[in-house]
Amino acid sequence: MSYSIEPLFQSFNLGPLTLRSRFVMSPMTRSFSPQGVPGQNVADYYRRRAEADVGLIITEGVGIDHPSAIGGGPGALGEENIPMMYGDAALAGWKNVVDAVHAAGGLIMPQLWHMGVMRIPGTGLYKDAPSLRPSGLWGPEGKAVLPPDYLSQMLPPTQAMTESDIADIIAAYARSAANARAVGFDGIAIHGAHGYLMDSFFWAETNKRSDRWGGDLVQRTRFGAEVIRAIRKAVGPELPIVLRWSQWKQQDYDARLAQTPAELELFLRPLIDAGVDLFDTSTRVYSAPAFEGSDLTLAGWVRKLTGQPTMAVGGIGLSKDLQSSFAGGTVPINNLDQALAHFERGEFDLLAVGRSLLMDPQWAIKARANEPFNPFSLEHYGKLY
Repeated sequence: MSYSIEPLFQSFNLGPLTLRSRFVMSPMTRSFSPQGVPGQNVADYYRRRAEADVGLIITEGVGIDHPSAIGGGPGALGEENIPMMYGDAALAGWKNVVDAVHAAGGLIMPQLWHMGVMRIPGTGLYKDAPSLRPSGLWGPEGKAVLPPDYLSQMLPPTQAMTESDIADIIAAYARSAANARAVGFDGIAIHGAHGYLMDSFFWAETNKRSDRWGGDLVQRTRFGAEVIRAIRKAVGPELPIVLRWSQWKQQDYDARLAQTPAELELFLRPLIDAGVDLFDTSTRVYSAPAFEGSDLTLAGWVRKLTGQPTMAVGGIGLSKDLQSSFAGGTVPINNLDQALAHFERGEFDLLAVGRSLLMDPQWAIKARANEPFNPFSLEHYGKLY
């Protein structure tokens, strides 16, 4: 290695937090929490990353407490083994996780999640619950690379969310954020990407509402902004809020919320005003140019337009993006020279690492020492390392 990645091991201040390195563990659903309760194995899983120079851990998606609040109403999650951020048992489990990470010198945030339009009806702990959709729409037909049996269940339109539904969900995010603060998490991350509930309000294909929750690009940010405001009120002014957002959707990899940098700034500004401290800019390949006529990445544009702290994610340490890795072989690579070049141009502050850290808890230490990484294996993808 003829270059030094030491700049990526510089500390970084995010509000009151000091991250030991610029590497962040990206959220990845693992489904290792039976009945939504994280156990000791989950605490050990995150502790191992905290011990190995990861600056911040963002957990797998965690279900907000909408179902418990209304006695089996609309379900946030479509799986029974995804962790929740409500209920005495789950919160006790999360306190154990947080304590383990802190004992290892790490920092950790939960990623609050509502699956929304992506949840298959009849799944999860609340099987009778309808899956919430802003306009009753799943997305455009013929653009998703998803199993036909899944699409046949999801494409038929359903009922649009009511004002009461929207108010309940905003309140549920706030309650869950307050729960997270109470058990000691260092901040709050929000899943607002990839076609899930918040993103389906952002996207014109799934939000065709004519009331105050729909409209043009800026008006479609209202739901997300109100969730962020409610979380900020619930956790106070100090706890950092991280928002994951994306152009692409599971319903359409080529989808775009913003067609131009000017539109991107219009989209981001209401979210900043609501209280976002860091943008987790999710791309399938982080280094890809975001707009025609410029080689600047999407994270780079966010940083340039807003001045806000920004995190890049997508393809660090592996030869293929996530979707392609399931269609064929993927090998671990050290592509941090490219990441370092973007970092030193000021395109992002933090670098999120997903599958590489999932397979190899020691990934950051090995990258620093230029040592071989653990191989990526579909056979082992479901293991808890």
